[in-house]
Amino acid sequence: MLNSYIEAAKLADIHEKVQGGERLSREDGLRLYRTPCLNAVAHLANIVRERLQGDVAFYVRNQHINYTNICNKFCKFCAFYAVPGDARAYALTMEDVKRRLHEHISEPIQEVHMVAGVNPRLPYSYYLDLVRTVKSVRPTVHVKAFTMIELAQIQRVARKPIETVLAELREAGLDSIPGGGAEVLSDRVHKSLFALKLGAAGWLDMARSVHRSGLKSNATMLYGHIESVEEKTDHLVALRELQDETNGFLAYIPLAFHPDNSEMTDLPGCTGVMDLREIALARLMLDNFPHIKAFWIMISPAVSQASLWYGADDIDGTIVREEITHSAGADTPQELTRADLVRMIHESGRRAVERDTLYREVAA
Repeated sequence: MLNSYIEAAKLADIHEKVQGGERLSREDGLRLYRTPCLNAVAHLANIVRERLQGDVAFYVRNQHINYTNICNKFCKFCAFYAVPGDARAYALTMEDVKRRLHEHISEPIQEVHMVAGVNPRLPYSYYLDLVRTVKSVRPTVHVKAFTMIELAQIQRVARKPIETVLAELREAGLDSIPGGGAEVLSDRVHKSLFALKLGAAGWLDMARSVHRSGLKSNATMLYGHIESVEEKTDHLVALRELQDETNGFLAYIPLAFHPDNSEMTDLPGCTGVMDLREIALARLMLDNFPHIKAFWIMISPAVSQASLWYGADDIDGTIVREEITHSAGADTPQELTRADLVRMIHESGRRAVERDTLYREVAA
């Protein structure tokens, strides 16, 4: 018997595909974006979510370090970047990094997550030293660092093939790559909002190189600005096709646009309904991605809890200190404790499982 929401939304054919484990088409994705019945989309996404992960919801104890806000890409949606000479501009020294790590040295952190602006003044040695410094303070921690955009800059200053750069970063202690910088894989949006960064083809090529090197990565999409439903659907299809090729993506994280303090303050920002739909669409379209993450620091702890019934199986982690989203006016906390994350998950009716970056369960 069909769920009443599925019948009302006229999605019986997509329901049949989901039940049978059949891949959804681009046209299916467009229909799911456009249907007004979000409950129907949630029901479909939850079928896939529970097939893959049951009632488990993952979290990780991690620490974020944004090592510089100096950037030469001037993305219109970004409130984080500064130019040299700006009073806000900074680039952490290795002593600064050590200090931040030692502030939380008593906590059993599994992952150090490092992303930042594209600072043209940083030499190649800085990035190697950055990874080595983290490993010197926390030898067993997993270092997840450098978006595809940052890797393009690192290769530029290294003046070496990307294969060599990735090998040397791995030797220094790099363990995986985060998923930022993709924004929307659309030439139109790229030209309008972030023309100085890698475009769609460049981001996908860098991700392909990362995966071929043996490193896993995540993938993202920044939504809630000028992108169209068609562009979002094409973004998901492009990621799915690359995952078919490389099997290198661990998780997909939809990123909600925060307009405050950017060049796009006229836009209203995202709603909880938008956030939940993006998570549900991701779970339905990205059938070859093992995990869909709700990034609580962008969409709020409350929406993250609800998202565990809309396709998400991960709410990220403790985070400790995040500067990029908060520069854009996010009013979420700077960190949550392990107890906070477990409580959030249990309140949502799911079973909390602590993980490492590679989704291996961490013993309590």
